[in-house]
Amino acid sequence: MAERNIIVIGCSVGGVEALQEIVRGLPKNFPATVFVAMHLAPQSTSVLPKILERAGPLPAHHPSDGEPIRTGHIYVAPPDQHLLIERDRIHLTSGPKENRHRPAIDPLFRTAARWYGARVIGVILTGSLDDGTAGLLAVKKRGGIAIVEDPDSAFCGDMPRNAMETAHADYVEPLDRIPELLAELVPQPVIGNGAPKGSQIDKESKFAEADMSAVEDENRPGTPSQFACPECGGVLWEMNEEKMLRFRCRVGHAYTANNLHVEQTEAVESALWAAMRALEEGASLAKRMAENAEKNRHVGLASRFREREKNKMEQAEILRNVILQAIEPPVEQPTGA
Repeated sequence: MAERNIIVIGCSVGGVEALQEIVRGLPKNFPATVFVAMHLAPQSTSVLPKILERAGPLPAHHPSDGEPIRTGHIYVAPPDQHLLIERDRIHLTSGPKENRHRPAIDPLFRTAARWYGARVIGVILTGSLDDGTAGLLAVKKRGGIAIVEDPDSAFCGDMPRNAMETAHADYVEPLDRIPELLAELVPQPVIGNGAPKGSQIDKESKFAEADMSAVEDENRPGTPSQFACPECGGVLWEMNEEKMLRFRCRVGHAYTANNLHVEQTEAVESALWAAMRALEEGASLAKRMAENAEKNRHVGLASRFREREKNKMEQAEILRNVILQAIEPPVEQPTGA
């Protein structure tokens, strides 16, 4: 019989402080391995492992690809790479982004469930939107345990709240209670079967690995939708089999409905700003043409250019008001069915 000794933790906004609190409460001889995925800027230099080492007794570092998994260690996803788990070793990949992030939380949780099944404990801490919810569903589907930070006391409660409501977490606890809970759960014996080959968890894990067999497989999960992938322009396939609406394109970019909404909103805003810039440039050009016509005493032509300048500036002002007043932040909604 195996133990629940694979712990995967996901966080975003406010995550550094939350992770420090978690590792501070773990014992030096902790008989489990901890994997952390936190949203990081792609070009950033991460010092998170050093921060976690100073906060608690366990060694922490950014792993290298293919590194063996060691008990009592904390492995932190490096910037711009997914941290994935294989049998007894770690895999780093620059595969397609999920929920607009790399590293993302869902691929880590999903690959843990794929290889270690009921041995996995998934933990969702503070963060915005809902990355991690689908991964936590995969953990639960394979018999693992789901822990969520109490959203009412979290720095940012969106991620914990979505995970709690959609994945029906086994435990919803304040941050200071989670280390003690992990210590209680780890020794519990389980049958550690991972996901069967060919399952949806298995297939989606291969997307994060940039496995060409997943890209070329026509028997992909879901059905084609009317939406295009914001990242590459391909058709998004709609998946609604795990209590939440998600989308994934042919090459593997993945979005929850909420993250897709955010991406579409940003695309609309960018398009509106580009249109306003084009109108203002058109007005400037009309002004220059009017000045040139006046210089050459072409009164009628100058008048028409002045009218064109006025119309374009009025249109640009209308568009500016649309951008400032009509673009609203996304409404946080429960992602559960």
